[in-house]
Amino acid sequence: MSALVIESTTMLFAILRAAEDAEFDPNTVTPGVIGFIATFLVAAAVVFIAIDMNRRVRRTRYRTEIREKLAAEQAEQAEQAEQAEQAEQKPDPSA
Repeated sequence: MSALVIESTTMLFAILRAAEDAEFDPNTVTPGVIGFIATFLVAAAVVFIAIDMNRRVRRTRYRTEIREKLAAEQAEQAEQAEQAEQAEQKPDPSA
């Protein structure tokens, strides 16, 4: 186990020394035009997905509000119909 640690440490230092000796060429590490286009497309996709999600959430919220209003109206109509039915069933005291 100890030999493995020593060997891996030695390899790591050898790699670091080789990396220090190499010249740094900024043209080989920059993404360039292709990277810019890819980043722009990802950003545009995220914006469009966020807009679409916002639209869908708003639509769902409005549908829920409408369902609640319709349920309240139906309950009110049922209550009025029940009250009218009870009023018709009561005998008229003046008759």
